[in-house]
Order: sequence, then C-alpha cells, then structure tokens
Amino acid sequence: PRSAREKMAEGGEGVKVAEIKDLTRIERIGAHSHIRGLGLDDALEARKVSQGMVGQVNARKAAGVILQMIRDGQIAGRAVLLAGQPGTGKTAIAMGMAKALGEETPFAMMAGSEIFSMEMSKTEALTQAFRKAIGVKIKEETEIIEGEVVEIEIDRPATSGAAPKMGKLTLKTTEMETVYDLGQKMIESLDKEKVSAGDVITIDKVSGRITKLGRSFARSRDYDAMGAQTKFVQCPEGELQKRKEVVHVVTLHEIDVINSRTQGFLALFAGDTGEIRPEVREQIDMKVAEWREEGKADIVPGVLFI
Repeated sequence: PRSAREKMAEGGEGVKVAEIKDLTRIERIGAHSHIRGLGLDDALEARKVSQGMVGQVNARKAAGVILQMIRDGQIAGRAVLLAGQPGTGKTAIAMGMAKALGEETPFAMMAGSEIFSMEMSKTEALTQAFRKAIGVKIKEETEIIEGEVVEIEIDRPATSGAAPKMGKLTLKTTEMETVYDLGQKMIESLDKEKVSAGDVITIDKVSGRITKLGRSFARSRDYDAMGAQTKFVQCPEGELQKRKEVVHVVTLHEIDVINSRTQGFLALFAGDTGEIRPEVREQIDMKVAEWREEGKADIVPGVLFI
C-alpha cells in the first residue's frame, strides 16, 4: 500500500484534514476498546479491577451516581466536567459510562479544537455532534425461513471456473421438511457462510440474507473434535416460515446525512457531510416523533464526549 503522505499529495488539502482527524479518533478509542463498564457493584462502590477498569475509585463512584441519574431521567441535557492530567483516565470513564448505559448506546467523541478547525459554523459542528449522540431504535417485522439444513445439492458445471447454476436445499423443523430450489445468488451466499448439512440457518425472505445460528444438537456426535467456537442449538420448532421483529439502531445524524444529499449514503463513509439545512432536520424530527407515537421507534440517549 502507498504511504498516507502520497495519498495526501494526490488528494489535495481537503483530504489531508479529514485523514488526520480520523487517525486521532481511531487511536483514542482503540486504547479503550477493552472497557465494558465502570466496574461498580450494586452499592456503587468501585471494585479494584473490574470490566476493564482499575484505579480512580472516587471518580468512578461519582460517574456511577451520574449514571443512576441518567437512568432515572433526572439529568438529561446537562453536562459533566471531567478534569485531570493527560492519561488519568478521563476518556476511559466516559467510555465506561457509555458502555454501562447499554451496548446500543451511541458514544460520540470530538476534540474541542475540532469545532474551530471544521469548514462549517461552530453551531453546525456542535449540532452534528449532539445528533451523533442520540440514537433511534427502529423496529420492523420481517418474514424469515428458519430450519436445520438436511442436505444441500449443488449442480456444479463440468467446465472449471464456471459458476454453479442450480441447486436444491432441504430444510426441516421438528414438524416439517421442505425442499427449496436455489438460484446462483443463494448458492453464493451459502458458500460464503460455509453452510453444511446439520447447520441451523435463517434466511431473510426480503433481502435473501443467510445467517448461521449454529450446529444442530442432533449432529453433536458427528465429529470427535470440535472447535471452541462451535455453538450447538436446538432444531427449530413449528413452521419453517416465521415473522420476526428486527431492531436497528441509527443515530439522528446518520438519518440527517442520508436525507440531506443526493449521495447521502456515501457521505456517511466519506465523513464529508457539510452543513445540513435546518428544514431537513425539522422534517426528520417530525418523522421520528411520528414513529415514536406509532410504537415503531424509540429514542436512545447517548453520550457526547468533548
């Protein structure tokens, strides 16, 4: 791979800033990837070594009290100041708070100087940061096929290099067994997931995505040796086709970006979002409020660390 400097030279000035900013962010969060919470017991006393946290007993206890207030909805919209020398664990405590609030809690972080160095107004930079720290949990129902694979037959062509065209997949539950015809796309998905007879899988009917849930208990004696990561599950009961509720969590900022530009979805990856018009945000807020009333979505308050 070419060096970052060569890339910067090609990409001009605009790219340079974005690349450097991303690097610092990865470094900061990477150093705290082992943290799973604040490491407190039920009485909010800090354990000596717990959940990836060690030391800073008083600060962790104080953060625990704030957490309790957040859970009870007593402190929304307030800010907490963490002060200390570099390397004393300020980011670690903020990260611990976000993790303790729940796995899905959005955690946005930015350096104070970023607000001044961005090519947008300070209000816009802060608004984007706030909206990155507010998640929307969207619930939707999808139709899935769930069963244990009895056998997979794929007709591979005699000429080498040609893709397999046809196949049959036999799935069963405790009560029924069905044979499905496979097209080329499904064969590729099955190959990619390394599905074999005895696996319990789900197939999303809308997107055609295949998820492997584990091996069936009936096949647990097939081999003498098993990897530690092999998971055994029961053969599904009832019908093969089921309705299942799927939950996605996206941040308000992601919804803003996708709706504000023609190439919105790509702007998410490029990181270059520019200023987002207030009308777009108003419409999105109204839509999210509508979803909340209908019970389709919930708001997930997150943590913004500056």
